[in-house]
Amino acid sequence: MTALHHDGATLWSAGQAVAATGGACDVSFVARGVSIDSRSTEPGDLFVALRGPQFDGHDFVADALARGAAAAIVDHAPKNVADGAPLLSVGDTFDALNGLGAAARARGRVCIVALTGSVGKTGTKEALRLVLSRQGRTTANEGSLNNHWGLPLSLARMVGDERFGIFEMGMNHPGEIAPLSRMARPHVALILTVEAVHSAFFNGIEAIADAKAEIFDGLEPEGIAVLNRDNQQYERLAAAARARRVGSILTFGAHPKADVRVLDIQPGPTSSRIGASVAGTMLSYEIGIAGRHWVTNSLAVLAVVKALGGDVVRAASVLSNMRAPEGRGARRRIHIGDGHFELIDEGYNASPVSMEAALAVLGQAPVAGDGRRIAVLGDMLELGDGAAARHAELAEVIKEHGIDLVFTAGSEMTHLWSALPSSLRGGHASDSSTLAPLVTANVAPGDVVMVKGSAGLRMGVIVRALTVLDATGVARDPRRVGNGE
Repeated sequence: MTALHHDGATLWSAGQAVAATGGACDVSFVARGVSIDSRSTEPGDLFVALRGPQFDGHDFVADALARGAAAAIVDHAPKNVADGAPLLSVGDTFDALNGLGAAARARGRVCIVALTGSVGKTGTKEALRLVLSRQGRTTANEGSLNNHWGLPLSLARMVGDERFGIFEMGMNHPGEIAPLSRMARPHVALILTVEAVHSAFFNGIEAIADAKAEIFDGLEPEGIAVLNRDNQQYERLAAAARARRVGSILTFGAHPKADVRVLDIQPGPTSSRIGASVAGTMLSYEIGIAGRHWVTNSLAVLAVVKALGGDVVRAASVLSNMRAPEGRGARRRIHIGDGHFELIDEGYNASPVSMEAALAVLGQAPVAGDGRRIAVLGDMLELGDGAAARHAELAEVIKEHGIDLVFTAGSEMTHLWSALPSSLRGGHASDSSTLAPLVTANVAPGDVVMVKGSAGLRMGVIVRALTVLDATGVARDPRRVGNGE
């Protein structure tokens, strides 16, 4: 978790940090960043020694200081730290991090956007960062710092002179988003979509919608809710927003009553051209990522810009520069033998709706020569009692989109493996590490390979194994396929 540094500007003085945390410090310091991971601590950081289920940050205070940390926030004297070291003592370091986040939110006049949704949060956040940064200084969560640690950390890194702050909020249990929203106090709250994700922890999709609607709990007076008009949970979400007395509701989608409405889509293998109406303003723009789900995300971006009073025409023109983040559709050309294949990295996470969207993108991808469209899929986790059926159902999606070969990893993916015709079976293994050599042995020039699975399957192992082929340049037998059983 690399700390952000702001051109040498002071982020936290000792006095400011003491006031924010209610702690005590006998040493003067000036911090230019905030970190909770000693491995990525940089000179000038304020290191917060958090306690987790598998670690205690106090064990790494000495390392953080050795790396140049300006000071460390602790709740007791850590080992191997010299007397007189710059330590800010508090009762509880997690509470102290929350204090830093709340204090940073209170300074400045930044317009805060909070967003959540079953899929697409990080990509949409990055699209918002891209378009809003052209209209004023903008900050956002780094990566997926969207939980009870990540949000206060991200807020604590704000200087106070930003015009826009964009913060995604994730959850997999009820009650997790409400405290995040109350801390961020957004002016605009966006719910991208509600789908059967993390359904093992909820009694029906309506309960998932209610948990997402917690994002309205901290909305500022006269704040704006931005909702997907096409989603089946729209009416429930709109009712929840009205119950929290939001200032107004702005909608996006293909629905005839959507405020930001798609009128025309010209899909391409790596991008889409879109015609849309933004509250009556007609726009034609391109988004530099393929897939219908990205079209919908782009409408959400324009709706947020409209809600903020920004320049939607300028925002739309910038979306052509958008590229999918790593693990969420990023593309890479890998040179092997006397040619290359294309890698689509969707390895960060997976759910039924995002898996179907990724397979649709793979189905549109052009291949070269005798190239094949290859799907490398890991388990979709946290689906509860319907997991077996949801995995098996992917067989029809795969056939619908003309996928040529499928490799699978994980116990749940055995249900898909059994449902696939033998002609589509490339290989199956119990985990990604075992599957990786089966995949790398069988890719060939001209192929397009898409890797996707839930984070617990560690599909990044396969992404890295495929990427290494580019560095080694090892030629492969172009059509050798083993069944992996």
